[in-house]
Amino acid sequence: MKKLVKQVLGIDVAQDELVVCLGKMYDDWTPGLVAHKIFANTAKGFSTLLDWVQKLTDASIPVGYVMEATGVYHESFAYFLHDQGLGVHIILPNKISNYARTLNVKTVTDKTASEAIAMFGLERKLDNWEPPKGIYRQLQQLTRERGQLMDESTVIKNQLHAEKAGAKPNKKSIKRGTTRLELIGKQLKEIMVEVSELISTDSETQAIVLLICSITGIGLLTAAIILGETNGFELIRNKKQLASYAGLDVREKQSGTSVKGKPSISKKGNKHLRRAMHLPALVAIRHDERFKAIFARLVAKHGIKMKAAVAVQRKLLEMVYTVFKTKKKYDKEHSKNEEAKKESGVMEAMEG
Repeated sequence: MKKLVKQVLGIDVAQDELVVCLGKMYDDWTPGLVAHKIFANTAKGFSTLLDWVQKLTDASIPVGYVMEATGVYHESFAYFLHDQGLGVHIILPNKISNYARTLNVKTVTDKTASEAIAMFGLERKLDNWEPPKGIYRQLQQLTRERGQLMDESTVIKNQLHAEKAGAKPNKKSIKRGTTRLELIGKQLKEIMVEVSELISTDSETQAIVLLICSITGIGLLTAAIILGETNGFELIRNKKQLASYAGLDVREKQSGTSVKGKPSISKKGNKHLRRAMHLPALVAIRHDERFKAIFARLVAKHGIKMKAAVAVQRKLLEMVYTVFKTKKKYDKEHSKNEEAKKESGVMEAMEG
């Protein structure tokens, strides 16, 4: 008789519902999917779901609850499960989508998504999720609000430009638009003050931000966006994952010898991170020899400045991750020092 060794509930999270699939693994290491159901993404739905799981599982084997990090919709359920002392595993969406491709699923639905998540949980050893620091969540809220205000400001500026350039500008419309711009400007300043004050309330976060800001082109706002959007790199295990999460990973289209598309970034990631890295990359290209060399080498290779700038964005984001993990200040002269060491070594070898 086969012995049960693992139980996993794969959860596809939407705004209003949880589509779940229960999977089990036996000692012959063959995974199997045993049940599906849909529950409301509410407190009552959470309790009903747990009752359903308890009826279908072996109480002697812990159940792993696996879900994607889907914006904010998964958070309430994740916190609920964690408070119950249950094993919660939150996975980056791109990891699940990449895994799902290996299953050769032709039709993607909420049900097939939950099945893929369950299979992923059965086949992989996953880290338990721990709630992120509250300050990172607050930073995300503030910086996203700022981003929305910046977008609104751009729309109003374009409207004002069009109105003023018309044959007969409407003075009242211009006045209203100008008033809205002034209000947005005031709110933007308020948000930056709140961000700064929030960071200063936590000594650990303040120290991390200072380290990140040692990187050329990275300022307080960019550091706050990165920490907020990654929850302090909570789910990130390496640079490749980070690039994929931000949508700065390169995708190539190639089939045999007949179809070959130009490589491009996927853009299937966190748009807030990509947007945050644009201006810092331009600053780094101008004022840091390391990033200037990367940019120059890539432009010389393919002649596309925008593509080279995106590569610098990725390298800059990876550098933030390195500084965060090592807790060491960025050394702008590191590349020069390394080259000097190599040259010194060559000279010593020649003299020897």
